[in-house]
Order: sequence, then C-alpha cells, then structure tokens
Amino acid sequence: MAPTTTTKTVEGSPVRGETVTSHRREVEANAEQPKEAPTKKKWSDITDSIDKATFDQILEMDDDDDRDFSKGIVFGFFDQAESTFEKMEQAQKDENLKELSQLGHFLKGSSATLGLSKVKEACEKIQHFGNQKDETGSTDEPDDKVSLKNIEKTLTEVKKDYEEVETFLRRYYDDPVSCN
Repeated sequence: MAPTTTTKTVEGSPVRGETVTSHRREVEANAEQPKEAPTKKKWSDITDSIDKATFDQILEMDDDDDRDFSKGIVFGFFDQAESTFEKMEQAQKDENLKELSQLGHFLKGSSATLGLSKVKEACEKIQHFGNQKDETGSTDEPDDKVSLKNIEKTLTEVKKDYEEVETFLRRYYDDPVSCN
C-alpha cells in the first residue's frame, strides 16, 4: 500500500484556512535558506574609527610576525577601557563631573596612542562635559544636568564605537589576512 499524505485545516493556523502541510513546507523552506553572515569589516571599512598610520606605528614595534608585543598593548587597552567605562558609569550615577572629566582624559590618551580616533574624540567630549564645557571645550555649560545628559549620550555612543574597534582588532589578531 502506497503512503498517503493527509492535509488538515486548522482554525488557529497563522493564516485562516491555511493547511498545516503548506505552512510546514514554508517554515522548512525558510529554515533551509542560508542565513546571511555578518559582514566582516576590512581596514578600508574602519578608517573613520582607526587611524591606520598611527596603528601601524604600534605594529612596527613587533619583533616578529606573530605580533605578540602589539597584541599585548592592544589587549591591555581593552581591559583598561572596560574598567574605565565601568568607572564612568559609576561616576555618572554619582553625578561626579570631575571624575568623569578625569576618566575621559585618561581614556582619550590611551585610545589616541592606538589610533582609535572615534573613541578618542568621544572621550575628549566626555572630558569637556565633565569640566562643564560644551563638546569643543570652548563654551561654559553652567548646568550640571545638561553636562550629565551630554555625558550619558556620549558614553552610549563611545561604547558602540569601542565595540566596533574591539571586534575588528580581536579578529585582526586572530586572522590578519581577513582584514586586508
């Protein structure tokens, strides 16, 4: 006896009157389609976030092709940045503008050394906001609440920028060819 297919209409199906069999086929067909892999960034995609000339100076300090020296510097920065972001969040909760300015200044210098331009620029803004200035540092901002709000916004942005360069650089040190 040949196998048969039974089709059953279910009232609560995704589309009224749709058969379970056709819905199952659609779900299976969608599951079989390959998912788009996240785009892997290359140096040319990240030039607004990393100054390649500055970063190349760090790479020139390496003695060999395995890049141990520069990797240590970069991964040390990752630890430093994570710790500094946590301190910034606490200083923000404490509404401690002076501490936020100092932390912004600290991370600005570290990120500039590696050529992480977006992170550096955002940290400089945090430094200025913490000193009750505008983002350029040229105009006074007497309202602490405005400064704290500006820091909150900038801190959110800098964390995204940091994640982008961290992801890229971790991949670079795992597989440098994939980044070219």
